Amino acid sequence: MTAEKRDALHRLWDIFCSLRLTLSLLISLAAISIIGTIIPQGAPPPEYLAKTPAATITIYRSLGFFDMYHSWWFFLLLYLLVVNLVSCSCKRLPSIWKIVSQPQLTLSTSLEQSLPNRTSISSDQSPETVKAVISSFLASEFSRPVVTEADGACHLFAEKTPWCRLSVYCVHLSVIIILIGSIIGSLFGYKGFVTIQEGQSISKVKSRSGTEIDLGFSLRCERFSIARYATGAPKEFKSIITVLENGAPIPRYTNVRVIVNDPLTYRGITFYQSSYGDAGDYFFTARDLSGKEGVTFKVGRNASATLPDGSSMRIIEETDDVSQFASGFSGPAVQVEIKGAQGGIEKVVVYADHPEANIRHAREHNGGLVLQYKGARKKMYTGMQVAKDPGVWIVWAGCILMVAGIYAVFFLSHRRIWVRIHNGTVIIGGNASKNQAAFQGFYEALVDRIRAVLGEAEPRHAE
Repeated sequence: MTAEKRDALHRLWDIFCSLRLTLSLLISLAAISIIGTIIPQGAPPPEYLAKTPAATITIYRSLGFFDMYHSWWFFLLLYLLVVNLVSCSCKRLPSIWKIVSQPQLTLSTSLEQSLPNRTSISSDQSPETVKAVISSFLASEFSRPVVTEADGACHLFAEKTPWCRLSVYCVHLSVIIILIGSIIGSLFGYKGFVTIQEGQSISKVKSRSGTEIDLGFSLRCERFSIARYATGAPKEFKSIITVLENGAPIPRYTNVRVIVNDPLTYRGITFYQSSYGDAGDYFFTARDLSGKEGVTFKVGRNASATLPDGSSMRIIEETDDVSQFASGFSGPAVQVEIKGAQGGIEKVVVYADHPEANIRHAREHNGGLVLQYKGARKKMYTGMQVAKDPGVWIVWAGCILMVAGIYAVFFLSHRRIWVRIHNGTVIIGGNASKNQAAFQGFYEALVDRIRAVLGEAEPRHAE
C-alpha cells in the first residue's frame, strides 16, 4: 500500500472517529424527526393535499418526505451513526481495557508523583505486621488488596468498580442496539388503520401507504359504547373485540375491552382505540304533493341515495330531539344535503313528527318532493390504529442498557488505592476516574483510619 493510500485511510478513519461527525449526525437526525412530525407520513390526507401547492407535493414525494423513516437517506444516517460509534469505541477502548484488565500493582516513584492524593506515615511496627494490618483494613473497608513484593518494598493495590470505565461503551452499545431495533421495526413492521362496524369482522388492514395487509386472523367488534360527560362531550369510548382464528374465537381474546391507552395485542400486532363513528341506516319516504303513496328508501350514514326526481341526498346530522335546535318542534329529525339533478345544493331538516313542516318546505321549493323521516337502525363503527413492530423488544433492551450505562457514567467512579511499605514508612496514594472532590474527602477519611489502626499520631505528607 502506498503512503498516499495509507494517509487517505487514516484521514477517513479519523473522520469516522471524530466527535464532530457524531454531533452532526445527531443534529441531522433530530432535524429530520422534526420534519417527520410536521409532514404527515404515509398517504397524505385530502385536506393536506388541498392546501399544499402541487409543486411542493412533488418535491416532498421525490425526497421521500411522506415515508421518511423508510427512505434510503434516513437509513444512511443511521448506518453512519452506527459506524461512527463503533469506530470511536474501537479507537479508545483498548487503552481503557488495559487500565481495567492490567492495573498497575506497584506504587512507583513516578506514579506516586502523578497522584493528586498521597500521604506518608511512619510506623515502628515490623513490615509484616504493617502489611497484615493494612491488608485486613482495606479488605474490610474498601476492597481486598493485591500484594506484590518488588525492589525490597511491599506494595498493596486495591480498587473498586473498575468496570465503570466501560460504562460509556455500554451507552454506545445501547444506542446501536436501539438503532438496530428501530431498523428492524421499520423494515419488517408497519402502521395502519382499520374501521370495524358493530357485529362485523375484518381480517385485513390498510397501511399508511395504502397497501392492504393480511393479518392472518380476524377481529370482530361485538359492540361499541360511549360514556359522556354532563355537557355531552365524550368521556370514554370503548370497543369490545373478539379475536378469531379460522372463524373460531380465541378463549383469552374473547370480548376484550379496548379503550384509549389500553390497547389489544395479539401475535405481535397491537390495536389502539383511535376513533369512532356512526355506521347506521336512516329510513325515509319520498312523495309528491299530490298525496300519492310514496317510496321508501334508506341512506347510509356515510353514503348517499338517489331520489325519485334524480337528485341525491346524504346525511349531515341527526338528533333524537330537535327541540334544542328548533323551537316549536320536537322529536327525531335529520339534517340532509340534497344535490339537485340539474345542479345546486341545499340543506334541509327532515322531521319525523312534523309532516306539515316537510310539506311546507316542498311547497316553498316549487313543488319538490315531500320527505318524511321514518327512523333509523343505528350502528356504530370503531376506528383503530394498528401497529406491528418486531424490533420493539430490542429497543427496550437497548433502553435498559442505556439507563444502566448512564447511571454508571454519572454516579460511579473507578477508585484506586496504592500502598508502599518500605523502611518503616508507609506511602499511600489514590485517585478516582471522576468526581475528584468527593474522592478527596473519602481518601482523607480512609488515611485517618489507617493511621489510627497503625497507632500513628501525626502524618507526614509526601512531596
